[in-house]
Amino acid sequence: MVELGARYLDAAIGLLERLRDEELPTIDRAADRVAQALAAGGRLFVFGGGHSALAAQDVIYRAGGLILANPLIAPGNELSVRPITVSTAVEKLAELAGPVLDGAGLRKGDVLVVISLSGRNGLPVEIARLARERGALVVGVTSIVASEAESPRHPSGTRVLDNCDVVLDTAIPPGDAALEADGVPQRIGPTSGVVCSAVLQTLMVNVIGHLVSRGIEPPVFMSANVEGGAAWNERLLAEHADRIFYLR
Repeated sequence: MVELGARYLDAAIGLLERLRDEELPTIDRAADRVAQALAAGGRLFVFGGGHSALAAQDVIYRAGGLILANPLIAPGNELSVRPITVSTAVEKLAELAGPVLDGAGLRKGDVLVVISLSGRNGLPVEIARLARERGALVVGVTSIVASEAESPRHPSGTRVLDNCDVVLDTAIPPGDAALEADGVPQRIGPTSGVVCSAVLQTLMVNVIGHLVSRGIEPPVFMSANVEGGAAWNERLLAEHADRIFYLR
């Protein structure tokens, strides 16, 4: 079993090395545009469909993370729903996008990061399309090779990558699973969680860097488990309350 584990880690490391060597300039350009929008008073929202919701949650309310990152939540989309198969059905519902964006109050000048590995399901595609139509900067986190391997499910025939201002390519293989194993008819070892989380965290630290380069002190969470952390966070949450929605 050690051999399988080593193969999985090698596959994940290979995808992370590709991010560093090939995708980092695009991530940095996206971060610069996000920082520009935030510096102008825009708000930041992050949405993920299905398991991609985990990557979205990973940058929300995190020590070392940007306080301004808000989750964009579609009821039933997250994996806490029961039965869990509801999340698969909800991810296909393009018509849910409008009410979700209305509830968040998304407006011109805001930023929306949309995460979808396949980029083909109706809800993330429509959220990206409508957000861009409303004047938000839309950053897509998707796999181009996986997205183009299957037909889109959105009525327009478009994918997430067709409805974004910037596309960050994770290069996750179609179907997500990375390995073939003897005795198992299906590929195993999904890598999208590791890679999407790395993309999002890289984007956020670069946004922080670009805010600093603009002379802006970025509001960043301190761990509440270190001395002074709770007071630090309380102060910053109060100072930036007009752009924080996850406490309401």
